[in-house]
Amino acid sequence: MTAPSEGARSRRAGSTRRQFLLGGAVAGVGAAAAIGVDLALNSREDGAKPVSAPMNGEQTVPFFGTHQAGIDTAAQAHGVFLGLDLREDVDRGGLIRLLRILTDDAARLTQGRPALADSEPELALSPARLTITFGFGPGLVARAGGTGPSWLAPLPAFGVDRLRPEFSDGDLLIQIAGDDPLTVAHATRMLLKDARGFASIRWTQQGFRRAYGTERPGTTMRNLFGQVDGTTNPEPGTTDFDEVVWSAGGWLDGGTGMVLRRIRMDLDKWDRLDRGGRDASVGRTLADGAPLTGTAEFDEPDFEAKTSLGFPVIPTFAHIRRARGDGSERIFRRAYNYDERPAGSEVSESGLLFVSFQADIDRQFIPMQRRLDELDLLNEWTVPIGSAVFAVPPGCAEDGFIGETLLA
Repeated sequence: MTAPSEGARSRRAGSTRRQFLLGGAVAGVGAAAAIGVDLALNSREDGAKPVSAPMNGEQTVPFFGTHQAGIDTAAQAHGVFLGLDLREDVDRGGLIRLLRILTDDAARLTQGRPALADSEPELALSPARLTITFGFGPGLVARAGGTGPSWLAPLPAFGVDRLRPEFSDGDLLIQIAGDDPLTVAHATRMLLKDARGFASIRWTQQGFRRAYGTERPGTTMRNLFGQVDGTTNPEPGTTDFDEVVWSAGGWLDGGTGMVLRRIRMDLDKWDRLDRGGRDASVGRTLADGAPLTGTAEFDEPDFEAKTSLGFPVIPTFAHIRRARGDGSERIFRRAYNYDERPAGSEVSESGLLFVSFQADIDRQFIPMQRRLDELDLLNEWTVPIGSAVFAVPPGCAEDGFIGETLLA
């Protein structure tokens, strides 16, 4: 028998492989079809509907209204804070043009519509609860020819501060927050393109919370120390919240005051503190956020309670005691964590973008910060490296623009 040539062997082998693959593909299609038919029959028999994962991408937060969104809005997973400095040639008329442009594009983007000259319109179609909030620094108010509230100025110098200019001050703040980082990044780029003829970037700060769906809605956030952060916040939509947050009178009526502090947290040093020391420093049990005199997060702390040896159960240096004072100075916290590339031998460059809203910074925030500056054990592991104060104007109607109460 004559042996087949190499070419003949190759042709037969190729045919065999093609037949096998083709047969497998056909079999796969048949199996898939059979499975599909089976699912369809079963679905028709029991009336069950296909299970779908919860979607958040299409959710929107109204842009227009009495107040700006992004304050009483349930905090989203991602936040970007932009501090801009106005160019020297921008006058009152220039401010009006800038804020009209920013308002128009912010209104579009937050509702899942592309910006007016959006070069990547597809990226705008999933708003994911996007909010865009604007704040005015002292320089912008002066450029507008207006008069700001007495508290619209850099905070007083505090002993714990080690402030850096690249994280401090600014004429215009843009807070961009949403549950999807791609949506937030796209909105950030669009708004910076709008502003580049009027202002330059002074600083950009990015922060995060738990991802959407990780925890039940309403769960108090945790910072990178593991501390429950924001337990005593007033509840949005209540009279209590309105009294704490919203300003009354003048061009800021319906607006608020905003403090942004970048607080570096020494996680490497925190690692060396045992759990008991951490709880005592905060004044709460880190596991569940309960005050040391209680059993649940929202229990009212008893600052008069003593140990068997006569010492306060909640130490005099505990953060919860120093922040509380007599209870008259209250704020609404809406903070974000940050975590960036570490340097040298450290394993973290992390901290908190502390954001608070209050009607009167002089009356509500500064006395609290003074107490923390004087005696708060958490100062051993934290240091403020950035600080800025902004007046957040009220919202606007669809035919208006943010800032019109100051400029129109």
